[in-house]
Amino acid sequence: MENFSDVIVVGAGPSGSFSALNIAKHGYKVTVFEEHTEIGVPTHCTGHISINGLKRLGLYPLPNKIVENTYSGATFYSPRGNRFSVHFSQPVTCLINRVLFDKYIAELARKYGVQYCLNSHVKSILIKDNFVKGVKSDSRTNAEQNFLANLTIDAEGISSKLLASAGLLRPKSRMFVNGAHAEVENVDYVMQDSVEVFLGENYAPGFFAWIAPKKDNRAKVGLAVSKGNPREYLRKFMLRHPVASKRLRNAKILSSSFHPIVISGPISKTYTNGFLAVGDSAGHVKPTTGGGIVFGMTCAKVAADVTIEALRRNDFSADFLSNYQKRCRKVFGFDVNAMIRLRKMFNKMSDDEIDRLIRLCARLDLDRTTLKFEDVDRQGRLFLALLSSPKMMFAILYFLLTANA
Repeated sequence: MENFSDVIVVGAGPSGSFSALNIAKHGYKVTVFEEHTEIGVPTHCTGHISINGLKRLGLYPLPNKIVENTYSGATFYSPRGNRFSVHFSQPVTCLINRVLFDKYIAELARKYGVQYCLNSHVKSILIKDNFVKGVKSDSRTNAEQNFLANLTIDAEGISSKLLASAGLLRPKSRMFVNGAHAEVENVDYVMQDSVEVFLGENYAPGFFAWIAPKKDNRAKVGLAVSKGNPREYLRKFMLRHPVASKRLRNAKILSSSFHPIVISGPISKTYTNGFLAVGDSAGHVKPTTGGGIVFGMTCAKVAADVTIEALRRNDFSADFLSNYQKRCRKVFGFDVNAMIRLRKMFNKMSDDEIDRLIRLCARLDLDRTTLKFEDVDRQGRLFLALLSSPKMMFAILYFLLTANA
């Protein structure tokens, strides 16, 4: 049948391509539609990601050109100027080039026969007998066409337009922050193996700011805010913050991007007849940090597994596809609930309270301890560890505020 695929994926970000890759490995025909002319462009995040998370996905080590740096420590700056550092016995996070990373996952998928339709705008889904049966798409070179599939996976990202038409309405109460990211050169006085995190209402209200050094006198600088203009806050952070401005006073911005980040957790329903949502469109983003690469790709792998089972059974009903959401909850449910609670707790903390927390960590001499924790994604479990040992308090700061991918 012309224009028919076993599975259609909308969106060629990491979650979309990873789901396509894992389905195509089993011999099924998969087509990915991407609205942009180039995969990975424009980039939407700093690319600070956990090494253990990549290992669980079977993607580490990555090609050297993709990894821009690795980190075994972090320094936190309180709103009042106090600081606290943590150190690990080995690197636990890495900085990746998001454009190259997205292209790399797509190339892996192409090797298994996944077809990519770039510069293709999916305008709507096709519904027949209450089942999603494919999509309607057009491009600059081709007229609008119908593309049919047994199952459609929505990996559009935060601005997904297909959810509502599939009956998966996004709740009005979703929490967002607006992010700003920049790559800069001519950075001074930074430790190459450590990220810096800056807290406080004056420079990053409702979230935090960061400096992630690269190996070539460059760095990725960013922040997210719950109010105001993130562009203005980024400029203020770089020029006026008492610590960051010393690092960035001579910095030249090479590139920048701005985008919203959802931090309210997964949407209430991620499936319907013939349709699944993955990644940012499904809210697969950590509420504590706004990071979604590992979270989204992990759920994308679950989506692929359920899709393969559906194809073998020829059952694309919501009743069967509900296994996708059940399995995702089994993997991340406890941690997501904990992260939502922690995000709400942090949102209620004043600058004085955050300052006292960091001073307490410093007084406990926790910065003199070298840690062996590596898993920055299972944050609910880390919180349980905190309850059993006061000296784990600093781990919450590191794991909640630095591994934002």
